[in-house]
Amino acid sequence: MAERVQKILSQWGIASRRKAEQMIRDGRVKVNDRIAKLGDKIDLAVDNLEVDHKKIQLQDRPEKIYLLVNKPLGVVSTCYDPQQRSTILDLLPAKLKEGQGIHPVGRLDVESTGALLLTNDGSLTLKLTHPRYHLPKTYRVYLQGSPTDKDLQRWRNGVTLFGRKTLPAKITVIKKEREKTLLEIVLIEGRNRQIRLIAERLGFPVISLHRVSIGSVTLKSVEKGNLPTGEYRYLSKTEVDFLKTNRNQKNNNLAASKRSAVHERSSKKSFKKS
Repeated sequence: MAERVQKILSQWGIASRRKAEQMIRDGRVKVNDRIAKLGDKIDLAVDNLEVDHKKIQLQDRPEKIYLLVNKPLGVVSTCYDPQQRSTILDLLPAKLKEGQGIHPVGRLDVESTGALLLTNDGSLTLKLTHPRYHLPKTYRVYLQGSPTDKDLQRWRNGVTLFGRKTLPAKITVIKKEREKTLLEIVLIEGRNRQIRLIAERLGFPVISLHRVSIGSVTLKSVEKGNLPTGEYRYLSKTEVDFLKTNRNQKNNNLAASKRSAVHERSSKKSFKKS
């Protein structure tokens, strides 16, 4: 199957997608003995690809790797940071960090901590980050103050952010203290800074946000206990299979579609009234 040259270079662990694009601009990449251009698509089964005069072959592709990292506070969920902050790849040993094409699946804010998937499987990344793929993610969140049942029900039902209502969330009060409240929040969508924005909107800013699981992939392992902060582990075959098939996906997608339709009808009614 034909794929973009920069995608192949990334998946073969030769360079990140951004660096691969720069290598193409610099004329360091050839396709069938001609200088490659951005946008070129090739099939390594029939086409010749060279980088710095070295031929890249199908069998050179690294073995697919699937990791779970417990992201610490202050680490960015990218492969490169222009501000020179620590990135998620800095938590990995050189054998994984270099030449494998490993990248984060989705993101966690720099102020947030917890479960983050890493892989060099571009197809799985595309699937898991697609807006229609409603993989449940569970968070433990401390809020300033004490939200009422009415506040939390409003959150559960969905809150409008930037003109679009969020999908309903599952929210459980774990603990109430004098000046803060601990919630468990399960989302099936992942808008940028969604939890923080809603909490701020309701008047209860986030103190800390920790993701504990992504689907059935959790920081707590029966065999190995809790994954320490800043550490990583390989996913089991069962976990990888779950992410690839996700038996709950169809149910989540169906439920999400129904809820989206309800939200859309509600919005139209509100618009007509106004």
